[in-house]
Amino acid sequence: MNIIIKDKSHLVNEDIRAKEIRVIGDDGSQLGIISSREALAIAEEKELDLVMIAPNANPPVCRIMDYGKFIYEQSKKEKEAKKKQNIINIKEVRLSPTIEEHDLEVKAKNARKFLEAGNKVKVTIRFRGREADYSHIGRKIVDSFYQLLEDVCIKEKEAKLEGRNMIMVLAPKRA
Repeated sequence: MNIIIKDKSHLVNEDIRAKEIRVIGDDGSQLGIISSREALAIAEEKELDLVMIAPNANPPVCRIMDYGKFIYEQSKKEKEAKKKQNIINIKEVRLSPTIEEHDLEVKAKNARKFLEAGNKVKVTIRFRGREADYSHIGRKIVDSFYQLLEDVCIKEKEAKLEGRNMIMVLAPKRA
């Protein structure tokens, strides 16, 4: 019998309490429905573990396998799946309603870098004091900002006034 690494998702060897179980051999063959003691004896004979893989089936399904190797391969698959995940970050560009044309172009250049790297860009205009009364100016700035980046992005969320901030979210264009 092997040293067992406890994993909460599977019952192993003596932890299996069912009287009768359906057993699958280490080569994938069906051994039929037998008592858990017999199945455990077969597993010990082959120096492998008896692992319950389908506890909700009737009768529960167990498999004779090397449990340590099974857990190791499962963790490798999870790591491989994590590597293939595509993580998208949201970068923020803050503008003001009194921004000059050149400053807007500089901010657009930075936003272009973010978009080309595959990140989303959140464009925020913060209105202070009486500037909030002139939100139409903010909308013009947001629109001109978008026009500078039209070739590399799409509007994921249209510019909208939320309290004292106007927010628009841009996403990179798909190739």
